Amino acid sequence: MAYIMTTEAEIIQKAGAGKNAAFDTTMMTAANLRAESLVCCVARYDLSTNYGTLKTYAKLLLNDICSSFAAIEGICYDMSGYTTRIEAEDMINTLRDGMLRNLAILRDMKVREFIING
Repeated sequence: MAYIMTTEAEIIQKAGAGKNAAFDTTMMTAANLRAESLVCCVARYDLSTNYGTLKTYAKLLLNDICSSFAAIEGICYDMSGYTTRIEAEDMINTLRDGMLRNLAILRDMKVREFIING
């Protein structure tokens, strides 16, 4: 199992140029699997298995959650590549805020039903 809800390229883009190269494909895959597990638990539905049946708007929401989660882990892995620690923390805060907003949307049962049933 690898990337279902996002791509490695999106994680790298969100983590930025300061991301340590040691945060590699294996680590990004593990972070993404944790993100997908989180999404499924919040939705109380196996969105990973049923991802192919979802509408584009639902896929984009899930993609943003998972890529943000994995990018945050990439930034936290090693902040030394960023101009300052504050820069890295600002990136984490921005990604976290968007991720939490999207998780709150997903947590709403009416939205979950809309996502699942189109």
